Amino acid sequence: MNAAVAPGRLEELQPVKLRLISLLLVTLLPACSRARVLEDGGVFTRRSPCPTAAIPAGTGDITMFNPANSVEASAIDVTATMTNLRSSCSEGAAEITSTASFDVVAVRRDRGAARQVVLPYFSSVVQAGSQVVAKRVGYVALNFPAGSMRAQSSGQAYARVQRSATALPAEVHRALTQERKPGDPAAAVDPLADPTVRAAVARATFEHLVGFNLTEAQLRYNVTR
Repeated sequence: MNAAVAPGRLEELQPVKLRLISLLLVTLLPACSRARVLEDGGVFTRRSPCPTAAIPAGTGDITMFNPANSVEASAIDVTATMTNLRSSCSEGAAEITSTASFDVVAVRRDRGAARQVVLPYFSSVVQAGSQVVAKRVGYVALNFPAGSMRAQSSGQAYARVQRSATALPAEVHRALTQERKPGDPAAAVDPLADPTVRAAVARATFEHLVGFNLTEAQLRYNVTR
């Protein structure tokens, strides 16, 4: 599965689900590396253009019912959890590629015959913390051995972001990196307090989000249970 991003272009977007994803985004750091370094003149935070990989709140679990129209505990058929999310970032001259790997662990209701359950998951790229600019759906298969209630599988999701979209305007870069000496009026002012600077940093920030591609009913169950 591959989620490719061209800034401003939407791919395979499902409006209802994407609005729900935006409402449930977890609080994320603006990029995959923000190491704080103590240097002469203060504490510096180094910014990386790599997207941060995360599982949005409410999308890391899925519950299947039998019968499907019931939400009673006695009707739970299969439950699965997405866990152990790992990410890596490859920075090319034109594109930045994020690879997110994850495990899925599942439990079924009874120790019946061998069974396969296929679950959908999404891989989306979010800009500025809330704007979904690309989304793809993939599938992970879980194979329950005969007599076993548990199954485990793994998956991968890819996202590409144009490097040019992660670059800060020159004036914003200068505002963030200019030397500030003790006693200077500018030394006491956080450059991110400027709405223009803050907005520019947000536009250049991307997240790579992965989770189960839930129906409205499944998402509602996760949020309200």
